[in-house]
Amino acid sequence: MSRRQYTAASGTTGADDTGCTILHVDMDAFYASVSLLEHPELVGTPVIVGGGGTRGVVLSATYEARAFGVHAAMPMSRARRLCPRGTVLEPDHARYAEVSRGVMAVFTDITPLVEPLSLDEAFLDVRGAVRRLGSPSAIAQTIRDRVFDEQGITCSVGVAATKFVAKLASGLAKPDGLLVVPREDALSVLHPLPVGALWGVGERTEETLHRYGLRTVGDIAHTPRETLRRVLGEAAGASLFELAWGRDPRAVVPEQVERSIGAEETFAHDVDDPELVHRELLRLSERTAARLRSAEQVGRTVSIKVRFADFTTITRSRTLREHTDVARDVYGTARELFDALGLQRARLRLVGVRVEGLAPAAQHQRQLLLDEKPFGWRDAEQAVDRASARFGPGSVRPASLVRRDERPEPASGPAPSSPPGG
Repeated sequence: MSRRQYTAASGTTGADDTGCTILHVDMDAFYASVSLLEHPELVGTPVIVGGGGTRGVVLSATYEARAFGVHAAMPMSRARRLCPRGTVLEPDHARYAEVSRGVMAVFTDITPLVEPLSLDEAFLDVRGAVRRLGSPSAIAQTIRDRVFDEQGITCSVGVAATKFVAKLASGLAKPDGLLVVPREDALSVLHPLPVGALWGVGERTEETLHRYGLRTVGDIAHTPRETLRRVLGEAAGASLFELAWGRDPRAVVPEQVERSIGAEETFAHDVDDPELVHRELLRLSERTAARLRSAEQVGRTVSIKVRFADFTTITRSRTLREHTDVARDVYGTARELFDALGLQRARLRLVGVRVEGLAPAAQHQRQLLLDEKPFGWRDAEQAVDRASARFGPGSVRPASLVRRDERPEPASGPAPSSPPGG
């Protein structure tokens, strides 16, 4: 059932939201929308956000680009073929994190029961806010208004009695919509949907269900639970049966601390030059450390990911003595981990750097050692953060990361003569 069909049938105006205190809020094309804040002239045009080169992948795309078939995680080369007139923008992860913090601040101002799923979506339980702020649907509209007024982007909100139906409703409301699914309407909305709408149904599970003639959620609901268990396994069969009847007992779990922060890069072509890999590890370490500082987090375990040309992937990690958010520390460990692999001209497709074991930076202020200078690498990198915020990402970076075509030409003409008596 399409959003237009459901809206025409039930709508949200005057819908009974009694007991519908679970909200799922999802930003619309978040990364693309945030990128457009710096490029208002591109609003209303097809825009693709992703890594440069033909081997990068799409991070996000505007709805105008999605109309051409472009979607997240698609190879950039295919996205360019599908939408040749689309504008490609490089991701700005620091800006995404900043806007995400603003959005989450709106949520926590409404209710302490906020469960973020990613930078751009979250569940809210607004039971305790109804008396103060009005009905669940009124609270949902307040959130939409505040997100737009304060951050300049739009979001879609699903309002329901359970997490599963609320998430489904936000998807049906996109883009820039609000959909209330009253308790008594939940099954009429659910049962006509394809089985792929259920949580836990991926491509393989969908193929299995289709083989048994189960194509809609209603088909699953009217299949004996024991049959589903035999077909899908004990846990999956029971879970899908419950969801098909709109039953989802899971509560909204307040914010979880992010477990890791990292970055990775797919090379434009397979590489086997260790020096080139070292430079990429340095760049990724700088990016990862900047994200740690932006999130006011420090981490203790550094890990690297290496993907070979045949797509074989390995990871290695090391735990440090102290928590850190300093790129020099991250890079030194990442480089040692890579060199210890002993790769001899192995062709690599991707490398990544990640810091795990995160904790609030305020809880891990390092004590200076005797005779240690009060200013060090962390202070230097914080100065780089300030310069990047003012002049743009990459305005200050290690000399080894400056491309040859960016380096100033050496002075021409004869060398200056030595001063008399020199």
